This record gives sequence, structure tokens and C-alpha cells, in this order.
Amino acid sequence: MSYFAFGLGIGTQSSNGDWLEIYYNAPLLNPSAALISAVTETLGYDGGDAAIEICEAQLKDLEAAFLSVDAEDQAEVVEVLKGTQQPMVITILETDSSPASTPEVYLKLALLSHRLVKPHGIDLSGMFGLLPNVAWTNEGAVALADLPRRQLAARAQGRVLDVHSVDKFPKMANYVVPEGVRIAATSRVRLGAHVGEGTTVMHEGFINFNAGTLGVSMVEGRISAGVVVGNGSDLGGGCSTMGTLSGGNNVLISVGENCLLGANAGLGLPLGDRCTIEAGLYVTGGSKVTLLDEQNNEVSTIKAGELAGKSDLLFRRNSQNGRIEVKTNKSAIQLNAELHKHN
Repeated sequence: MSYFAFGLGIGTQSSNGDWLEIYYNAPLLNPSAALISAVTETLGYDGGDAAIEICEAQLKDLEAAFLSVDAEDQAEVVEVLKGTQQPMVITILETDSSPASTPEVYLKLALLSHRLVKPHGIDLSGMFGLLPNVAWTNEGAVALADLPRRQLAARAQGRVLDVHSVDKFPKMANYVVPEGVRIAATSRVRLGAHVGEGTTVMHEGFINFNAGTLGVSMVEGRISAGVVVGNGSDLGGGCSTMGTLSGGNNVLISVGENCLLGANAGLGLPLGDRCTIEAGLYVTGGSKVTLLDEQNNEVSTIKAGELAGKSDLLFRRNSQNGRIEVKTNKSAIQLNAELHKHN
């Protein structure tokens, strides 16, 4: 029998015992049936999707089970966890169905940020109702109901409990830093982001969950939830992409390969390869655009949505009459090659 995902996690619970967050050091996609079988007796697992809380006393047996099927990476995780008193959980997903618990959501977000799956390659439906709002502090995750007491206790000891944010999502870098990336401000990349090798995220860049880059990119703008940016494409300072949660509806906004979104530009439709949107221009699917031929003669006026997914386009604003014009983009490849020379 095949399984979808597996993770041994350590995390934080509220004073009521509710999960706030879970850290999976080495999540597995498509774990072997042998691995699942080896840990079944220790866990009492009887199939399906499950999040099974475990205690320190079970770690020795789990380590032996992992070693019996040559799962050395999982055994190494167990070795480090020995002696801990922190809450732990083993999450097994038999299928990629809608998550049913906080540990299941965190495992799926980890799969994305570990680059084991790509955005839109995993079922996250219903996840928001399973993620609690959490105070992310210099002492870790704190339940909002527990926060006043924790703040008072810190003050009584002459300390300040520093609340970095109040959010459902933590920053990705506290859970995984994928190989080959630069992130200038780690708080601006959420867990569940997919950051491709060779990507640089500058201070004002932002990447939401279930979104990100597939390869080399310079991100100085906003990659909203659900937006995927192809290899070799760049987002200029202050530019924005319309996410599926912010007006994009059911249209999946995407950026193809070797594209450029200029500073303060905006995108509200799927973009093909080697396209450029000039600085300051926001193009949505409903924007009226004028098509120009090679001699800059007007061919027709259409909605930009009719160009969704088409490649080699330059979108620009006519400074004299204000209309949005589209013509063949011949300089995209050379421009991106120069931008990526020192990535």
C-alpha cells in the first residue's frame, strides 16, 4: 500500500493542550510502506490520515523501528529528541485529502517549503479553520489566551516578552531554509512558501503560502497566495501579484519564465514566458489593452484576459493618451540575463 506523507514533529501546545505549531525537521513525501509498517506497532496506527501524539518514552522503540527499515534520517531526528519534554507528534497521511488537524496542516506546509511539492500540488482545503491565531514571540508560539499571563510572568522576572506578530502562519525560516536562497527579511516569507534554488528575496519582497518561485528569481515585490513565478523571472520593487484570496477569484495568477514585472507594477492574469509589464502599470484580466503591430499600428482592442498565458508580450502605458498597449517583447531574455548575472 502506498502512503502520501509522513512526519515526526515537535511543537508547542496551549495551556489547554491544543496544538499551536509543529516543526517537522525531515518530512517525507511518499514514505515506504515498510517504514509505516515498522512504526505501526509502536504507535497503534490503524490506517487513514492520523496525527498521533507521542511521548519521550516511545522514542527508543521508534528509533529501532526506523533503523529496521534503513530510515537513518528519521532515526537521527529521534536521537536528537531523546530527553525532550516538549510535545511531539507523528503525522501519517495515507492520502492527499483535506487536512483534518493542525499537525496535518503543518506537515503539508512543510512539504511545500521543503520543496517536496510545488504550489497547487497539495490539498489545503479547509486549512484556515485548523490554524489558530498565535502570538509569535521571542520565546516561541504563545496561545492568545495565555499571552497576558506570559507577559506578566516575564515582567515579574525583569524581562519583556517580545511579540513579533499575531498570525496563523509563522515565518518559513524558523522551520526550513531551503538550499541556495537569500532572504533579506525572513519575516516576509511565510511557512508554506516554495522558494526555488537561486531565488533572492529582498527586504520588501514577500512570499505567501502555497506560492513562490520555481527557480532563479529576484523578488522585490509581492508574491500573493497561490501565485507561482517561473524560473528566470523577476519582480521589481513594490510590484504586486493578485492572489486567489485577494480578488483573483478562481483564476490562478502566475508568471511564466524569464519575465519582468517593473517597479510598482501589478499583475492580475496568468502571464506567459518572456513577458514584461512596465513600471507602475497594473494589468488585470478586465483591463482594456490595445494590440500594436511591429510598426506600432493599432490592430485591435481587447480585454487583457484574452492574452492569458501568451508569451513574448510587452505591456506598457501610452504616456500621451493613457491607454495600455501590448506589443511583442524582444528584450526580455537579454534583460533577465543581465539581472541574474550576480544572483
